[in-house]
Amino acid sequence: MHQDSRELFRHVSAEKAALYRAIMDVFATAKRQYRLQLRPDEVLAEARWPEAPPAIEEINAALAQLAAWGNLESQPDTARVSSLSDFYRARFLYRLSQGGEAVESALAVFVQTLQRRAELQTVALEDIASRLRALQMLARDAQPDAAKVHETLRDLVRVFEGLAENAQAFMAGVARSIELQQAEVGAVVSYKRRLIDYLERFLGDLVRRSDTIADVIIAVSPSIDAMLWQVAEREARDAAPGDAQEESGVRTRHWHAWQERWKGLRGWFVSTGHETRQVDLLRARARSAIPRLLGAIAALNERRSGRSDRTADFRMLAGWFASCADDREAHRLARAAFALNPARHFSLNADADADLPATTRWADAPPLAIHPRLREYGEAAPRGPAPKVRDRTQARALLALQQAEESRQVEDARARLATGRPTRLSELGELDVHAFGLFLGLLGEALTEQAGPEATVERQTGDGLFHIRLEPLGADSHARITTPAGVFSGRDHLITITLTLEGR
Repeated sequence: MHQDSRELFRHVSAEKAALYRAIMDVFATAKRQYRLQLRPDEVLAEARWPEAPPAIEEINAALAQLAAWGNLESQPDTARVSSLSDFYRARFLYRLSQGGEAVESALAVFVQTLQRRAELQTVALEDIASRLRALQMLARDAQPDAAKVHETLRDLVRVFEGLAENAQAFMAGVARSIELQQAEVGAVVSYKRRLIDYLERFLGDLVRRSDTIADVIIAVSPSIDAMLWQVAEREARDAAPGDAQEESGVRTRHWHAWQERWKGLRGWFVSTGHETRQVDLLRARARSAIPRLLGAIAALNERRSGRSDRTADFRMLAGWFASCADDREAHRLARAAFALNPARHFSLNADADADLPATTRWADAPPLAIHPRLREYGEAAPRGPAPKVRDRTQARALLALQQAEESRQVEDARARLATGRPTRLSELGELDVHAFGLFLGLLGEALTEQAGPEATVERQTGDGLFHIRLEPLGADSHARITTPAGVFSGRDHLITITLTLEGR
């Protein structure tokens, strides 16, 4: 089947592709006109040939080749036989095969998709709102009419799919910057005005109708599952007969399909809290189309203003260097183009410049040491007097005292809690700020590993300094710890905090 499907597309890239496509267009037109079969002379008369019409022999050969590839089916043509010689002469009637019809349909959709322009459909918004209001009226009935619900939902889905496809094409690129950069100025200005009016009209209608559509969707949502199930049961009536399980599976598949369509419609207009509404994305993209259009117009104006191109300038300069007669002339061109002249008057390195005459070429002079500040700020040193050196001895001593005091407090907290003995939380009593901070950190690490409120947990802290064992006591037990920030209370536990070898 895979090999046969590839043969069906051979005529598109064959040597005589134009001839084959002209013939297949005739058969596609005949299919739309409900004509079942064609003769070679009819193909020759009805086809739109790109050049002069070919000979009938060439048409016969092309038809035979298309039949060999599977695009056409042939059968002997005996209707025009008037003599014995006509009977023995090969005459055939041709019609589209099933594979050829599928290929023509696919190519027609392909061309239609390429030629489709991005559109913002305000009419579709109006149709969606009207269909939803009709669905809301049907939902108010105790027993909604399944046929009316089915018809309304089919119209709603068809209109919504058209809106979504056109919106996707619009968001793929509406500015048309390439076409604008190649267009005339008058056409660009005219297109800019029409596009801005078009976007303003659509944005106004989108803002006005989107909230109304969202309210109707929310109002219909409580009863939508029952109506979708009615529609699924109605569609399942057309299924081929089978056992009860197969019929139930058909209804379920139709119901899931309608649920998916409704979810897509709801996601377009109603925010779920996790994802942005598609209508908001469309509104943002429509708004961004105007700056993109203005940027394309600016590029067009820049091109028309005759502004020089840096790449073209360098190419021209390279040609001038290539045409220089000698190195002396090339050096003169380099000095004129890049301003490569002596800069010793800047006094960047006075000691190195002292022994060099003013006629020394820059390429022969020793390199200069450039201060980083000069590269960054454009000056070697800040203006004004140099700042005084500050004495930071007292600040360093105060910082050392604070660090020593914090270290002592942390060590006291460790000595208070990390005893290595089982201790009830109710026995801890009062804890200072540092001890309570350490206790909360250790308790939090232990509780993250606890599978349930009655489970005993043991683990080593993330820094590897402590080993914790936490065992819950009775459900009616109570622990109370007093801290400078308040009272910490809860179920009593038996906690064992041990300092590991790494923390010693």
